[in-house]
Amino acid sequence: MKSTQVQLSHTTQTVIPFHKPFRTFPTPWLKPASRQGQNNRLIKSRSSPGSIKAIATSDQEKSTSVKAVITVKVIAGGLLSNLGVTRGLDDITDLFGKSVLLELVSTELDAKTGLEKQTIKGYARKVSQDDDDVKYECDFVVSGDFGEIGAILVLNEHHTEMYFKTIALEGLINGTVTVNCNSWVAPKSAKQEKRVFFTNKSYLPFETPKGLRRLREQELKALRGDGRGERKSSDRIYDYDVYNDLGDLDSSEALKRPVLGGKEHPYPRRCRTGRPRSKKDPASETRSSSVYVPRDEAFSTVKEVTFSANTVANVLHALLPSLETAMIDADLGFPYFTAIDSLFNEGVNLPPLKKTGLRDILPRIVKFINDTREDVLRFETPAIVERDKFSWFRDEEFSRQTLAGLNPCSIQLVTEWPLKSTLDPKIYGPPESAITQEIIEREIKGFMTVEEAVKQKKLFMLDYHDLLLPYVKKVREVKGTTLYGSRTLFFLTPDGTLRPLAIELTRPPMDGKPQWKQVFTPAWDATGTWLWRLAKTHALAHDSGYHQLVSHWLRTHCATEPYIIAANRQLSAMHPIYRLLHPHFRYTMEINALAREALINAGGTIESSFSPLKYSIELSSGAYDLQWRFDHQALPADLISRGMAVEDPTAPHGLKLTIEDYPFANDGLILWDAIKQWVTDYVEHYYPDSTLVESDKELQAWWKEIRTVGHGDKKDEPWWPELKTAEDLIGILTNMIWVASGHHSAVNFGQYGFAGYFPNRPTIARTKMPTEDPNDEELKLFLTKPEVVLLQCFPSQIQATKIMAILDVLSTHSPDEEYIGAEIEGVWADHPKIKAAFEQFAGKLKELEGVIDARNADRNLKNRNGAGVVPYELLKPFSEPGVTGKGVPNSISI
Repeated sequence: MKSTQVQLSHTTQTVIPFHKPFRTFPTPWLKPASRQGQNNRLIKSRSSPGSIKAIATSDQEKSTSVKAVITVKVIAGGLLSNLGVTRGLDDITDLFGKSVLLELVSTELDAKTGLEKQTIKGYARKVSQDDDDVKYECDFVVSGDFGEIGAILVLNEHHTEMYFKTIALEGLINGTVTVNCNSWVAPKSAKQEKRVFFTNKSYLPFETPKGLRRLREQELKALRGDGRGERKSSDRIYDYDVYNDLGDLDSSEALKRPVLGGKEHPYPRRCRTGRPRSKKDPASETRSSSVYVPRDEAFSTVKEVTFSANTVANVLHALLPSLETAMIDADLGFPYFTAIDSLFNEGVNLPPLKKTGLRDILPRIVKFINDTREDVLRFETPAIVERDKFSWFRDEEFSRQTLAGLNPCSIQLVTEWPLKSTLDPKIYGPPESAITQEIIEREIKGFMTVEEAVKQKKLFMLDYHDLLLPYVKKVREVKGTTLYGSRTLFFLTPDGTLRPLAIELTRPPMDGKPQWKQVFTPAWDATGTWLWRLAKTHALAHDSGYHQLVSHWLRTHCATEPYIIAANRQLSAMHPIYRLLHPHFRYTMEINALAREALINAGGTIESSFSPLKYSIELSSGAYDLQWRFDHQALPADLISRGMAVEDPTAPHGLKLTIEDYPFANDGLILWDAIKQWVTDYVEHYYPDSTLVESDKELQAWWKEIRTVGHGDKKDEPWWPELKTAEDLIGILTNMIWVASGHHSAVNFGQYGFAGYFPNRPTIARTKMPTEDPNDEELKLFLTKPEVVLLQCFPSQIQATKIMAILDVLSTHSPDEEYIGAEIEGVWADHPKIKAAFEQFAGKLKELEGVIDARNADRNLKNRNGAGVVPYELLKPFSEPGVTGKGVPNSISI
């Protein structure tokens, strides 16, 4: 086939920002077309730690033949999908060999003019196609004085966007070099400028070759945008906005929600979409059927890489509406416990699903009944019920899950006695807790005094009292729910397990009534026992809400989005820190946008099924204001802040745990240390001198923007770490990577396992305690049919089934999951020191798998081993696809 003619010209067009690839590969070394004599030699020089480049030093007239092989992915509904008029037009473009224009960019300036060297242009021609990929090729003749290839410019001549997987450069002296693009390239007709893909070499800003400096600065400027206009789906612009798109006042007064972000409701920032303002609420954006994210953050039509997001979307937009049609009475509860069991046996018959093929996407829960040709929603039985059907009923399991369950991040040491609220007593009533010394000493049966228990670190607590109490009056005005402020106390037994002592529920003064508070304890009489079970239901609903709204959404999804936005705005893809962080940011913005569209929005799944209902996300803003600190997101600091550990240089990980058998902490600290060592090795490679950290203008701009814009409502807090030394940088990066990987996995992938059988973790308590201002009818029902009262307190049928379906999907690992430490990024594979550090990191994670298996087999560890006990595996690094209760992905991808 005849080669495409090579053209030479200066690049005069503005180059828009390139996609920052998941993996990048070695810098091309030019291979001479012929080698004659000893003068045609290559000299290797060090431009940055661990990087080598090649330049021709003589015989400048010699040239090199280089072939670029482009792999474009066949996508559903886009280019080469066999659909639409544009397909025919693009076929014609391919036929004439004018599909894609490539330009090779030198790292060097022209020695004579001091300007950027002329790029070398060539049109790629289509050479093959199969079910998955299309191949294009482009031939170049590169002069001997061109220097090192530092970037490739791309212009898409098709009428539709293309998904570039790789560009392989063949004919180089060290063999084929592949640049992984994994990026959308918009068509020229969309008024998009040329895209630039840099080769693999990482540069700190001051090290950037002169031939690439303009491109480096220009692509960052384009990624930032100008903060104006509505974003198009093809845009690749990262900017900030407040959460002003959760409500929908234009549709209904009931869907009005406050703006989160600002003095009144502090909150992290999200990605700006620029949608028009609401007609009735100018402070808010209008709603739309989809939420913008920068194009390379959304892979919604690429095969194989969208299992997670697509599955969540299908549940939200197809399955849940069908459920609502099947269950007409939204307030109907379960009439008896066997009706709950039927969800796992017979299931729920569904009307015809709106989205075809849903059974194939959700085979675990959507079954097809051949004889009736109907769909049925039938849930898999969670492991906790498989092993012990009545585990949810037992106090020891209630306690165990505070250390080895779905929300192991809230349990804290009691350090002061008596317990006391910090809220204004003029508004919320007397601050003193109703949990007295006499109650505690009665429950621990003379084992020790309260003072001794506090001194010996034996008392622990789940404390949602001051966070929830300000919302009680507002929440109770909403039909179908109730709320209390709550405290739950536990005692550490000699065998290392916790035993519940008391649950305090508080209602503030409201509706002309004084403050009401009562303490419930495990009892031996029938009435006391049923009251205890109801009090546990309320405490569990509070813990479930805190888990979903704070431990999960706020601390991982929500807090991480500003890091991603700032990284794309301030760190070039050539920056080594961008390349370190990028695998840990995969899919997060897309899944967050989906959450704003249908999960955390007004009337969404969270609001309809968790105790605070319409105040759910507003409550997470309260938690952000009162509790969130960047420095405390680090696992060791988190444990210390909750009194669950103290610093001890002689102890493993430098910490002594207050409760030795604390599965989340024990496994998490091994993962934390492994991440920190990997980050340390990486950072010290690129910053051998700590002064380089403070002088790195991109890095400093990134950290400043996170503090002053992304988390701007907290910008004046004194606890923000400084960024002056390599040690500072290591701490910040380890914190971010831990949150995106280990912390998220610990609070996400066990959701169906622990909450799939909802009596174990109800998301809502719909009725108040029978002892709070009871009328005769309520009291009679409780005394004659306490089981009915408990079932009325539990979620309704529609609430339970909707949440179970969502939790099943959120707990599922996709087939293309990228697990932490499983696969090295290509850019690191060619640096011996970085490669060796990553291999050590991967080895430690494999060791962690064995350590966790050994711990789960140890009968002395009663919080992870015992009759009917589900082993704690949430921090095992690797997993097969599906709902497995283990596996730590790189990023918050679901």
